[in-house]
Amino acid sequence: MADDSLFLIDIDKVLREKAPGKAKYIPRFVVSYLKRIVHQDELNAFLRGAQDKVGVDFLKASLDFLDAKLVVRGEENLPADGRLCTFVSNHPLGGQDGLALGYVLGTRYDGKIKYLVNDLLMNLHGLAPLCIPINKTGRQAKDFPRVVEAGFASDNQLLMFPAGLCSRRQKGGIIRDLEWKKAFIVKSVQHRRDVVPIHFDGRNSNFFYNLANVCKALGIKFNIAMLYLADEMLKNRHKTFTITIGKPIPWQTFDKSRTPQQWAQYVKDIVYKL
Repeated sequence: MADDSLFLIDIDKVLREKAPGKAKYIPRFVVSYLKRIVHQDELNAFLRGAQDKVGVDFLKASLDFLDAKLVVRGEENLPADGRLCTFVSNHPLGGQDGLALGYVLGTRYDGKIKYLVNDLLMNLHGLAPLCIPINKTGRQAKDFPRVVEAGFASDNQLLMFPAGLCSRRQKGGIIRDLEWKKAFIVKSVQHRRDVVPIHFDGRNSNFFYNLANVCKALGIKFNIAMLYLADEMLKNRHKTFTITIGKPIPWQTFDKSRTPQQWAQYVKDIVYKL
């Protein structure tokens, strides 16, 4: 694969495209800081080395790069009868959790797994075949229902993080996902997919949670904390993570006795009890 078709992290290019009139006035020390915080050189070296890896092979290479070890509990709960399911998990990290769950499920289901993820991840050619891109802002917002519908109508197992964002520190110091969106309930019922709850054990640094809360308190809409996810991912290197898979919840469970939003909370509660 030629290097010009390989996505590499390029902070200078991003700034030129996002702030064309102002990029040249941004102090070099700020640009250098951004390159350091997103680990531009280190991650680009990995992306070059893994450019022939695609799908589950790319996930394996990523986990090896991060020296992530996985302990999987409840593997016997993964359906083995060919039925299509929606796998939903908490999202504590924003890096290793997505890679690890994709790897575990992708290995189990022969690569027939799709993530519903932020469309930015489509830039990673090794990950792109596993992704159903979601962009709820701008021009593509109107395509969101169609894209999700196509994913649920496909013959792939689906992996979702219903919170959308990775976990935040909440009142009492507890680290948990924000509200889970109801789409996975509505679509799983519509397409008769059982829901498999998964809990991923992990956390980011205090700095990350404090930054996210400061931004929220100041009313800053831009998700500045997202800039630090690569840094958090590398801080979490050389660790062992526990994945706990719960029993599938039949789609018929989600009846009219509760609203879809209440059912989403019900599943979230199950995940945090695993």
